[in-house]
Amino acid sequence: MSGGEQSVRPGTADPVLLHTRGRAAYITLNRPKALNALNHEMVRRIDEALRAWEHDPAVETVVLTGAGERGLCAGGDIRAVHDDARDGDGTASAAFWRDEYHLNARIARYPKPYVAVMDGIVMGGGVGLSAHGGVRVVTERSRIAMPETGIGFVPDVGGTYLLGLAPGELGTHLALTGAQIGAGDALFCGLADHYLPSAALHSFVDDLAGTPVGDALARYVQPPPRAQLAERREWIDACYAAGTVEEIVERLLAHGGPEAKETAETLLTRSPTSLKVTLAAIRRARRLGPLERVLDQEYRVSCAALSTPDLVEGVRAQIVDKDRDPRWSPATLAEVGDADVERFFAPLGERELGLAAPDTGQEAAR
Repeated sequence: MSGGEQSVRPGTADPVLLHTRGRAAYITLNRPKALNALNHEMVRRIDEALRAWEHDPAVETVVLTGAGERGLCAGGDIRAVHDDARDGDGTASAAFWRDEYHLNARIARYPKPYVAVMDGIVMGGGVGLSAHGGVRVVTERSRIAMPETGIGFVPDVGGTYLLGLAPGELGTHLALTGAQIGAGDALFCGLADHYLPSAALHSFVDDLAGTPVGDALARYVQPPPRAQLAERREWIDACYAAGTVEEIVERLLAHGGPEAKETAETLLTRSPTSLKVTLAAIRRARRLGPLERVLDQEYRVSCAALSTPDLVEGVRAQIVDKDRDPRWSPATLAEVGDADVERFFAPLGERELGLAAPDTGQEAAR
């Protein structure tokens, strides 16, 4: 169970279930057969609810859960993006991302406790809905990742902001490889705040209707499992501090350890263009400051990706045909030049996301 079981009405077709009980308002992502993949309608529904609850004095806490047994959210509806990039002009995807990134910023600045139950699979857009929240709960079932380089894309939804804040080069490692992490590593990397066993989720979520968040957490939170990445940080920091993706791969191969070698081999299966753009995006994000500035950058990168062959090919190979054999173009890191990377960061003019005011970096009024 992924936390919000009590709010799922059997047979309902609504992709987002909303209800209030006691002092809490509940959001349940309700596409369990699609692992609660996020589409544009869902983004709009969640944003409208958060706007209303922000000014409702009866709502003291907002709780996000996912229907079904497998996880909170596997990410955005990337098949729809694939179809739009292949057959359309990208307008629908750009509109989806525009609203999604505004929602990510709203969650990050939400004035009331926003409790995200990150049980099971939480990837891509699911990270955007949860890891910007003020109270982020993980369990022994949590599997968290930003796997975009494997589909010819780049971490978005504020992912480069979040991963850029992780200790040392751990965020760079997670962004480039798309590796899944569990509860201990999520806490260590700053993507979550509290650990509790999945068996306690139903009671915890239920108690929030009548109990302040802090009291409910004190009742259920337990010591987390160890952070495996903490034990690997020495070689991760040393290898990923390199200036280019090529040098990162060289350092990993030269390290001598089996985990470093396996990591290098993983990187060489990812989109070369995505790897280079992701490395640049993470490093630029660290210098940009507020989340809103990073989301503005991610919007430029995402829109640019729509016109590249790797996004369509990556989704085809991993999700549509499932042959797991993408043919990247360019096929090697050496073929991806600085100009190829730079064009992903080119200003969009009137099409800019515009979350950050150009002079102050503060969130723009929407």
